[in-house]
Amino acid sequence: MEIAYALEHPVKLELSLQVRGFTVLLGESGVGKTSLLKAIAGLIPARGQPFAGLRAEARRVGYLPQHLALFPHLRAWQNVAFPLAHLPPPARKKKALAYLELMGMAELAERFPRQMSGGQQQRVALARALAREPQILLLDEPTSALDAATREEVFAGVLERLRSLQIPTLAASHDHWLAQRADWVAVLTKAGLAQQGTSEEIFARPASLEVARLVGFRNLLEGTVLAVDGAWVQVQTPLGILKAPCRNGISVGQRVMLGVRPEEVFTQDGPENRIRGQVRNLRAQGLRVRGELMVGAVGLDFFLPRYKQAQLELAEGQWLEVALEPRFLHLIPLA
Repeated sequence: MEIAYALEHPVKLELSLQVRGFTVLLGESGVGKTSLLKAIAGLIPARGQPFAGLRAEARRVGYLPQHLALFPHLRAWQNVAFPLAHLPPPARKKKALAYLELMGMAELAERFPRQMSGGQQQRVALARALAREPQILLLDEPTSALDAATREEVFAGVLERLRSLQIPTLAASHDHWLAQRADWVAVLTKAGLAQQGTSEEIFARPASLEVARLVGFRNLLEGTVLAVDGAWVQVQTPLGILKAPCRNGISVGQRVMLGVRPEEVFTQDGPENRIRGQVRNLRAQGLRVRGELMVGAVGLDFFLPRYKQAQLELAEGQWLEVALEPRFLHLIPLA
């Protein structure tokens, strides 16, 4: 599904993006993600396709706001039945229970929202959105109220159910976890739509420095292209000469930024891109370990599973040599 919208308030925004399966609109706060969803749902004035000129109630859109907006005085099934007022009462309840069953919530049909957890409320709200039989489902920050454990346990199952329904879904989010599980990702910045593609493309091959920083490239080294050899380039960087994949339009002498993700600093033990540094700022983050490898005056952030730390016997102040896997380095041309 193609989405093309222009709005003036509360933010000025004009963009065209594709919704393919479960799509995440990724961006920081304030760039217009929520405003775009509201515009598509017909809740704020805007021009665009689809649904141009239709009142909100006439649009076949399932909209899940960030704060869910369940009616506190209605039971779960009554919340889901709210958009089914055109049906006779027995059919309305039967259909509401079917949507709750679809979201794995049938056993809580008689509970009020206050009697449910945040994850349970979210699934009830999703069932209500689906009861509209939408052409597109819009989710505003669907993981913002879920902690890491709940997110894995609850929303991974929700994603499976949504995919099984094959309803185009657009989720506005700043959550990398969610974007990495999407079929398609569109990156929105203050300047507009910066890039769209598969999750792997966005997180491994960002098109600009702004996108690279947004998707977690904490290690960015300015350099100069020394040689181009088919699919590979040699780049002079503060860490020395590094081999990296070439990209279209790269030429000798060009200024570039060379990026490597923190998760991919310790990836190989080969002969290429070898650097030596000292481990600093080693600290645990749950079951992972974050630290910095100081190579002269340059610090490389790294992020490892704790088993990898145990294998490497990493310790604060330790000197070691690593090899940056060439295929995991990413070139970004500088203007």
